[in-house]
Amino acid sequence: TPKMLTRKIKLWDINAHITCRLCNGYLIDATTVTECLHTFCRSCLVKYLEENNTCPTCRIVIHQSHPLQYIGHDRTMQDIVYKLVPGLQEAEMKKQREFYHKLGMEVPGDIKGETCSTKQHLDSHRNGETKADESINKETSEEKQEEDNDYHRSDEQVSICLECNSSKLRGLKRKWIRCSAQATVLHLKKFIAKKLNLSSFNELDILCNEEILGKDHTLKFVVVTRWRFKKAPLLLHYRPKMDLL
Repeated sequence: TPKMLTRKIKLWDINAHITCRLCNGYLIDATTVTECLHTFCRSCLVKYLEENNTCPTCRIVIHQSHPLQYIGHDRTMQDIVYKLVPGLQEAEMKKQREFYHKLGMEVPGDIKGETCSTKQHLDSHRNGETKADESINKETSEEKQEEDNDYHRSDEQVSICLECNSSKLRGLKRKWIRCSAQATVLHLKKFIAKKLNLSSFNELDILCNEEILGKDHTLKFVVVTRWRFKKAPLLLHYRPKMDLL
């Protein structure tokens, strides 16, 4: 029977699989090394790779000179961690909100949205309100449809200037764009390739401060690690791809 197949697992039994080896805390903004698939908190891994080029777990060389290009955000792992650890996502959203308030900055739209939805969810439970499964499924479906139609406009936004620094490619007619902070460098490559009628987006490199950016880097990650305390827009350069030695 289904009951006989059900087995409870304690959280501490799987802690080793959902914690960061560098800080020993639960994974936040989970980021995986593409070479060996070991996962860490993004901030922990980026800080570590500033002075190292090997994986903190297995010590395999990620890349001799550009290890940051060979790490990527692991959304699946982060979703798993948030679902397994009660209150972790809410606590992280609270920390981010307090961080922005401390700096006197406006809280990004995505954090506001998640905070509001979490607060409404908690309030409904405190008031003893419960709904039938059909009603919950209907609301979830409607929310998903609204999100799909939003095209990430409610996300934190980033202003970008895309400059060409090669005579082999032409510049964009409209080089200033504004898009979601969750967009990746790969999205920008596809955008530029489409505008320039290139046969493949893989023919491009995108750079910030003369450093080639990894395709899985989000724009928020680029701003935090390479454009911190600088004024908008985020200045990025593109050029024909150059193979790294």
